[in-house]
Order: sequence, then structure tokens, then C-alpha cells
Amino acid sequence: MLTEILKQQPNDAFARYGLAMAYSEAGQSEEALVEFAHLHENNPDYVPGYQMAGQLLVKLGRTGEAQTVLATGIEAANRTGNTHAFSEMQALLDDIGE
Repeated sequence: MLTEILKQQPNDAFARYGLAMAYSEAGQSEEALVEFAHLHENNPDYVPGYQMAGQLLVKLGRTGEAQTVLATGIEAANRTGNTHAFSEMQALLDDIGE
């Protein structure tokens, strides 16, 4: 269903995020990361995408990439006033930076 929506509206943030999460939950990490990257490229203020991509990268042991994604997500959270996501991403960034 999400792929059908994205055929019609390829930059639909909610559908792109949903597809990335579905891939992630199915254990298809690389596919999920591709979808998160597409989401960030076309919807740079869709904060949950950064948070979930960062968490997935940490889970995969790709901390350098996670740090970059989380730092960009923190900037987006600041722009959009999403203090909850900001604090969660900052905490994760602090954890992996130690």
C-alpha cells in the first residue's frame, strides 16, 4: 500500500517514513536506510526519520554514520521546535560518543 502511495506521490513524508519503518521492522536494514535517506533528502524537517535512522545505525554498529544522522536530526528538531525528539537524539548521540 505504501509503495502505491509513493508511486503517485514519491515525496510523501509519512508514506516514505512508514515504508522505511516497515523495512526496518522486517530486518531489511539497508532498504530501510535507503528510504530514510530519500526521506531526509526530500523532507529535511521530518524529524522522526532522523531519530529512527540514527537508532538503526547504532543497532548496526555504524556509529560514525549514526552520529552524522543524529546531528542533522538535532538541527532539524531545533528548526521545527521538536524538543522531545531533540532531547532523545542528543541523549543517544551522547551515549555513542562516550
